Amino acid sequence: MKSVVVLVFLVAVASAKWIGELPTNNYTSDGPSRRIVNGEEATPGQFPYQVLMLTEFPNTASNIVNGGSVLTVNYVLAAASTFFNVGSQATGGTAVMGANILANQEPSQQRIRYDASGIITHPQFVTNNRRNNVGVARLNSPMTFNDRVQPIRLPARSDTRQFEGFIGTIAGFGRFVDEPGPSDVLRYTSNPIMMNAFCMARLDYVTVHPNNVCMSGDGGRSSCSSDTGGPLVIQDGGPLQIGISSVHGDPCSIGLPSVYTRVIPFLPWIEANTDYVVIP
Repeated sequence: MKSVVVLVFLVAVASAKWIGELPTNNYTSDGPSRRIVNGEEATPGQFPYQVLMLTEFPNTASNIVNGGSVLTVNYVLAAASTFFNVGSQATGGTAVMGANILANQEPSQQRIRYDASGIITHPQFVTNNRRNNVGVARLNSPMTFNDRVQPIRLPARSDTRQFEGFIGTIAGFGRFVDEPGPSDVLRYTSNPIMMNAFCMARLDYVTVHPNNVCMSGDGGRSSCSSDTGGPLVIQDGGPLQIGISSVHGDPCSIGLPSVYTRVIPFLPWIEANTDYVVIP
């Protein structure tokens, strides 16, 4: 009996040491996020569903850069946190579709404004842990679909998959090194989708919830600030958006998982607040 107790004690100590060595608290969810690290430059038109969100706030002199995805000709899908900055709510902004270069107004770009009245965020969004981090913006005029601007496909209502093992891809204009400032060019990176249990072990039970999906941080590849709101996409008969960029490691290249709002639980909310029709 004594030997059994000693064995259990040793296993517990070993487990505690293993967990204690994980950088479980090096993540951030404060304010809009800014980058893709250890990724590659996208080619023009590679991600026709990607949206560059330039959001305006009363407490900032310049627009805040974030991401989004083309939902319909009238709506952009984003994170609720896209529309909050240090306690202030967005007063409007510009959605840029078909962009590959941040500073240039390329011929492929469609720049359409949205007003505060067109911003809808989930009523149960929690700022400090980014629970229910989903929002939409209704554009002041419809976009035009072409080879550089296309809607993203969302999972069907009946889809019960967790997607672990699929390769996820996230794109954005966020920083691509651990230094301030967004990328001038659209970048992307890919890594496997993790089981939530493994993601919780690397982070914590407050940050990671069943309504989240995580992408591995292997190779230091991750989303970062200004990528928030961008689509986490897998290939499943074409691009399929399964997540919305929400939380990342700090620094982003530390190798921690990046955390996304899982799309499937919010399909009813998205359908109720936009003109998107969910596949049964």
